[in-house]
Formats: sequence, C-alpha cells, structure tokens
Amino acid sequence: MTFSLIGRCARTGQFGAAATTSSLAVGARVHAVAPGIGAVLTQHRTDPRLGPRGIGLLRSGCSASETVAALVASTPDHGWRQLAAIDAAGRTAHFHGARVKPEHGAAHGTDVVAIGNILSSAQVPDAMVKGFLANPELPLAERLVRGLEAGEAAGGEHGDVRSASLLVFGAHDFALVDLRADGHARPIPALRALWEEYAPLVDAYVVRVLNPDDAIAL
Repeated sequence: MTFSLIGRCARTGQFGAAATTSSLAVGARVHAVAPGIGAVLTQHRTDPRLGPRGIGLLRSGCSASETVAALVASTPDHGWRQLAAIDAAGRTAHFHGARVKPEHGAAHGTDVVAIGNILSSAQVPDAMVKGFLANPELPLAERLVRGLEAGEAAGGEHGDVRSASLLVFGAHDFALVDLRADGHARPIPALRALWEEYAPLVDAYVVRVLNPDDAIAL
C-alpha cells in the first residue's frame, strides 16, 4: 500500500521524490535520486536494489523507458514490482507487474510521474500529478509535498499510512532535503511540518558544505 511521485524542476535542475506507505521507513526503500541524472521508484513487494540499479542505467545514458524496461528484464520477480523512472530530460516511464494488487495506477505530466498500489481509487496518481503541476514556480520539495497531499486528499491508500518521506538533490552529490516521518498516525502532515521547519535552512546547510567559513550558527 504505497503511493509516490518523482519529479524534476526544469528551472533549477533539481530532482526529487516523495512517498508514503502503510509500513515503516518508506524513505529507506522506495526512491533513489541522483543529481543531474534522474530518479527511480520501486514499490509494492519492494526490491530496494532496483533503485540504485536504475540510477546506474540512467547514468549510462538510458532513457526513462529504457531504464524501466531493463529493470523489468533484470528481475525474475517483476510480476510483484511497481516501478517508475524520470531521466535527465524529464521523460518518464512506469511499469505495473501482473501481481501488483488493485487499485493501482500511474499518471504522467511534464517532469513528473506518480504511481500507487492498493489505493482507494485509481485516480489518486492523477491527483498527485495535478498537485505537483499546479504551481511550477514553487521549490521542487514543496511541489512534491503538495503532490503527496493531493494524493491523500483524493483518497490515498485503501488503509492507513504510517510513514512518509521527501528527498531532493540539486547540483551537488549530497541531498538538499532528506526528511522522513516514521511510525506516525498522520505521516503526511508530519512530513509537511518537517519540511516547513527545514525549508528556511536549506541554503544555510549548503553553505556549510561549500563555504564553511561563511556558515552561520543554526
């Protein structure tokens, strides 16, 4: 029982992901993101090895659709897998295995793809994409959280979620944002609160890495 999305900001070149599920630690298993390369989702009966494998394929020059096809071909258990990818150009692709439980669905938009399984409605991914696309001038992390919130507002999972995560990379090989709400009765609002607290600090943490002499106390 998972719904998630990956997206790109054409303005900044950032890539990111947001996800929620009925079990703990969704952020440890479902998404993989690489700066300037793209992002991959792997869920349902999740195989977390497929995320880094997909990033390697994207890095080698594969498109999103080629990456998803290669991931499907690489695992004999693809019937249980639900996958999605976005590449450096913002192209997207997804895959639903034959054993992925309904309701499941996917939706694509400019620089975004959303997928979900065991949903209350197959329309949840469409709502996530619309939420992401509604305000393209906003920071990517904010747009991803809004996509997750829109999915929940559209019915979300067929059951309660317990964890949520947000991961964004910019131009550097460290995450700009890596936030997780685990074991929470309402993890998406908890993730929203974490992001709103962290958002004013993003640039300051980048300064700490690149120009520590100029860093301010946090």
